[in-house]
Amino acid sequence: MKNFALLGAAGFVAERHLRAIKETNNSLVVACDMFDVMGRMDSYFPEAEFFADFDSFTAFIQKQQLSSSSKIDYCTVCTPNYLHFPHIKFALEHGMNVICEKPMVIYPSEVDVVEELQKQTGLSVNTILQLRLHPVIAALKQKYDSLPADQLFDVDLTYITSRGKWYYKSWKGDVSKSGGVTANIGIHFFDMLIWIFGEVKHSVVHVYERHKASGLLTLENARVRWFLSLDYDDLPETVKAKGARTYRHITIENEEIEFSEGFTNLHTETYNRILNNDGFGIDDVRPSILLTDCIRNSEPIGLSGDYHPMLKTISL
Repeated sequence: MKNFALLGAAGFVAERHLRAIKETNNSLVVACDMFDVMGRMDSYFPEAEFFADFDSFTAFIQKQQLSSSSKIDYCTVCTPNYLHFPHIKFALEHGMNVICEKPMVIYPSEVDVVEELQKQTGLSVNTILQLRLHPVIAALKQKYDSLPADQLFDVDLTYITSRGKWYYKSWKGDVSKSGGVTANIGIHFFDMLIWIFGEVKHSVVHVYERHKASGLLTLENARVRWFLSLDYDDLPETVKAKGARTYRHITIENEEIEFSEGFTNLHTETYNRILNNDGFGIDDVRPSILLTDCIRNSEPIGLSGDYHPMLKTISL
């Protein structure tokens, strides 16, 4: 059984990590979050220590790491994106392996530092790339790996997950803290596409705004027109009519790929892989982090060339 610490216990994704720690028969020793109403802890680890300030959490960790019998093995990081890098550094410097939510970090330079710290400490940093474990996506990977290497497929990716006014007043709405719309809601999809279709050859950005972005991505074996949005008005009318606020749509050579279900246990499966030294680390995340950084710093060219069909129907 491994001992865990959890940084960032209040966000919705933290519960998936609490469940994964419990379902892999491990123990949460301590959690920290600035929000101190943490009833969810009672469902998983009611005996775990809890701190609402980082200094107290740090003091507790330092004491724990002095004892070989109570030493904490892993630190799970579920804090806002801009805190991932300093919290990964903190964990490694205090002798803990790391499991970090996406994106592992925001900037390519941070990837390099994390890689060097891993080498210095002999510890590991893994992240959550659950789409790679989804049965539908895993089957796609197997299918396209078996085809001739010189084929180029046409792919359209649309992901709209509408958000209210709160979003833009939180850290998520601040590009310097979230990494922008592509890093915050798109990085799983970019990782999935690179994993299936190979390395990035060229990237064009047609639109990049605070609440939506779109472009054309050329991979080794695919041309991907992608569109990401947080805007409710961009949802298809058929989706709105159902009362839904999220729309995922991927087509490969005009064939629709459906994977709306099947996400329930993927965090637990990820934890099992990490604990068996088969997780997703620096080499896995680097390409998508480099890509989102490139997109964030590109000059949009507007509605020119081969752009996503959604751009013909929405207001910009």
